[in-house]
Amino acid sequence: MSAETYRDAWGIPHLRADTPHELARAQGRVTARDRAWQLEVERHRAQGTSASFLGPEALSWDRLARRARLADTARRCFAALERKDPETAAWVRAYTDGVNEGLTEPGHPNPAPEFARTGLAPGRWDPWTPLGVWLATHILFAGFPAKLWREHISTHLGPEAVALFAADGPGTAGSNGWLVSGERTTTGHALIAGDPHRFIEDPGVYQQVHLSCPEFDVVGLAVPGVPGVAHFGHTGTVAWAITNAMADYQDLYRERLRRTGAGVEALGPDGIWHRAARHTERIDVAGEDTVEVEIIETDRGPVIAGGPEGLDDGTPAALSLRYPPRVTADLGFGALLPLLRARRVADVDRALDAWAEPVNVVQAADTEGGLLHRVAGRVPVRPAANGLRPVPAWEPGHEWTGWHTPPRAGLTDGVAVMANQRGPATPLGVEFAPPHRVDRITALLAGKEHWSAADMPAIHTDTHLGSAAPLLTHLAALPSEAALASEAALTPEAALTPEAALASEAALASEAAPGPKAAPDPEAAPTPEAAPDPETAPTPEAAPTPEATPTAAPPEAPPTPLTPLTPLTPEAAALRDRILAWDRRMDADSTDAAAYAAVRAAVVRRLAAHPVLAPASVPPAYPEVLLPWLALVPRLGHALEHLLRAEDLYGIDRAAAVRAALEEVAASPPSGTWGDTHRLAPWRALPDTATAPGGEPGLSGDHDCVLCTSPVPGLTDRAARGPAARYVWDLADRANSRWVVPHGASGLPGSPHHHDQQPLWLGGELAPVVTDFDRLTKESDD
Repeated sequence: MSAETYRDAWGIPHLRADTPHELARAQGRVTARDRAWQLEVERHRAQGTSASFLGPEALSWDRLARRARLADTARRCFAALERKDPETAAWVRAYTDGVNEGLTEPGHPNPAPEFARTGLAPGRWDPWTPLGVWLATHILFAGFPAKLWREHISTHLGPEAVALFAADGPGTAGSNGWLVSGERTTTGHALIAGDPHRFIEDPGVYQQVHLSCPEFDVVGLAVPGVPGVAHFGHTGTVAWAITNAMADYQDLYRERLRRTGAGVEALGPDGIWHRAARHTERIDVAGEDTVEVEIIETDRGPVIAGGPEGLDDGTPAALSLRYPPRVTADLGFGALLPLLRARRVADVDRALDAWAEPVNVVQAADTEGGLLHRVAGRVPVRPAANGLRPVPAWEPGHEWTGWHTPPRAGLTDGVAVMANQRGPATPLGVEFAPPHRVDRITALLAGKEHWSAADMPAIHTDTHLGSAAPLLTHLAALPSEAALASEAALTPEAALTPEAALASEAALASEAAPGPKAAPDPEAAPTPEAAPDPETAPTPEAAPTPEATPTAAPPEAPPTPLTPLTPLTPEAAALRDRILAWDRRMDADSTDAAAYAAVRAAVVRRLAAHPVLAPASVPPAYPEVLLPWLALVPRLGHALEHLLRAEDLYGIDRAAAVRAALEEVAASPPSGTWGDTHRLAPWRALPDTATAPGGEPGLSGDHDCVLCTSPVPGLTDRAARGPAARYVWDLADRANSRWVVPHGASGLPGSPHHHDQQPLWLGGELAPVVTDFDRLTKESDD
């Protein structure tokens, strides 16, 4: 036997070979058969050549990839891997050999229609290409453009605005993950479950795979184009999973550059002008002229925006990016083979000591009762200011001086829950996700004493919206006719106090607020108190704020007028009452969820249009690929609960904004359910000509639900981000484990396994993990 390929009922590849290297070759080969077009797209992204077949829309990414030196960094990292870890380097090379064989083998002609549509033929993979794919996939993972946002909003509103807007932004990726120890399960062995949240791509970013050889037998979620199983795996005796740690490990430096007869120089922190590396590259653009790009690299790192002449609009600016693999020539690939060979938690722990990026929180458990909850990855030691905003390269005090020791954590009441909140990685980050998902998962797990693998989908698919409270409180404070009649008996002074109306209506609303939907055990369902209370939840001030720096004062708003105490229109009053009676569940078939979302979106739009905030909607002239992090409406939408709960919002009359939004929606209410507008919006390199507009499925969930399907309030209800996979790893018996992806195992349109898992994914169901080769169908010997 050299290598054998089997398939299960879902078309998932199960590979068996004599050696790890032959197995890597087989993994590359089957990935080329199943995901040839996806591999081609990822190869071009890593090289910065996407515009050559996708056209000008891909040019901004190509510029970033070239200027950030992604391909050159991947080459450096592979060369270092060959020197330091030749076994892993040879294993990676075997994978790319398999990819190249699978792309060109005559017995398996590639039917991917996208090649015909673009006129492309599959390109050859180099040994460093998997490292380039990994780097391109994760270069924006740490969200370094958020530093540009903090600087931008501070310029308009002052440094205190950073805390108000501190919430996970439009480009970060999150996850849910929970580890339940054996003392809290029905089998006495641990369970690990969760779902990584990423942009939903078609084909998917995760590939279910089974890798078996005499040294190991592993099931897990691979990244197409990268060998092994990095993030989510089960070896039969130990399993592991990750969530994004939300660590900050990339820095932006403001550079002072000047041209000389010999090239470009950059002013260093020593006060001396130093020669910067410089050359030009050409980017082919389908249907347009070739574009020339100047590549400049200073002692800090490659310049990714601006240059000696400034930004495109002439603003004097140049930004360099410093990121660990560029500094160390190490992407952490040395951890991949040891993870596959792991037998116990201690083996996973040792393997992850070599991890580099992205920085993750890892949860692991083994069949002997071993448990692990730690951060893995490389975060530089440097001044706090580096984490908040771009720092001046010419000033001393912003250098990297070492690496943080990754923090560790334990379990509480037999469980550990991670949902990108402030947890073990707190010392390593700046902004984290709000606590709603972690609080909800923790409350659900507390609802019963012992859990099984079959119980976990009920947590995966929970739709309670913890961040709804501030807007509901504002709606409750709007005067009803009954409240006005009662206030008419008060003194004029008391009648003109909106805070009194807020308190009384909020109290009534809290008394009538429904509890959460029953947990899997109805007798032990968490109570409403498990949901975060808007009055006691962590405030934005908990987030780090920039050091005091001179900034422009925010536009001066007129004194906040008292919201007129006039009754709502009957339509608005009825809508308000209906939303206040809503169960706070963002279910696809809920008309009340649709009404809440419509009012929320209208509030966001009205705040964005306010004269105090509107000027921040015009971002600096940074490259287009960075602008999503600088967009005002998404920032307002994701931070809305902070903005509504703050003691003051620059004099903006939020009560008036909420009232106007309510009246707007009441005049033209949503005609259907939440799922009618909250539809999946998967990213495809080429537009899907087969799916009609609005033909993607409707979704339950929302940004702050455990079922995290993220709309952008105020901009769109469609969800480009969501669970890119779901998994349950059972340490009692791997055969009881479950998994699912949004689409299917195959990237080939027309394949029976192209989208066959989507009904399961939509319904919150999971497919069985099959590892017995006698239950599989043999496809080929290679």
